[in-house]
Amino acid sequence: MFKKLRRYFFAGFLLVLPTALTVYFLLYVFYHIDGILYNYLNKYFHIRIPGVGFLIIIIFITLLGLLATNIIGKKIISLWHKLLTNTPLVNKIYTTIHQISEAFLGGNKSLFKSVVLVEYPRKGLYSLGFISNEAEGEIQEKTRETVIAVFLPTTPNPTSGMLIFVPKEDLVYLDMSVEDGMKAVISGGIYHPQRQNGLKM
Repeated sequence: MFKKLRRYFFAGFLLVLPTALTVYFLLYVFYHIDGILYNYLNKYFHIRIPGVGFLIIIIFITLLGLLATNIIGKKIISLWHKLLTNTPLVNKIYTTIHQISEAFLGGNKSLFKSVVLVEYPRKGLYSLGFISNEAEGEIQEKTRETVIAVFLPTTPNPTSGMLIFVPKEDLVYLDMSVEDGMKAVISGGIYHPQRQNGLKM
């Protein structure tokens, strides 16, 4: 009897878990975005309605997207992009974040070539990484092996992470697409891409 109840419980738990996590994530995003403007609206306009800040930010982002799709808006955004990319120090930060954001959010998968496993942070532990390029110039000249630039993203925010240079023979190449690799990182390992042709060593 106890075994049956336990089996029923876990069956129900597996049904509830995806929905519960989805609702939790959506509420987490909602309250954090809403909180950006909530205190300001409460202090200066005495508006204490939950969700107003969230709605204003969504409308603002949508209007920016609308602006970006017309000729005048494209010119303004292009000028802003040039300003940031030509400003010392700022350009390094902006360009890096812009490229990574495009790769993960804008569908620009060409930034990363393939998905790999890297033994990091120590031998016997594996991290999911994305190959950006083969090392060139001084980095390659001063290393004994042929090293590959690998970006190791953080979970659940893949736009942050670290760059490491790994000897080519130490990489385990995966057949999964960059998009599937991104999903695995964002989900914290909950999402498991279907195995296609096995591992490429």
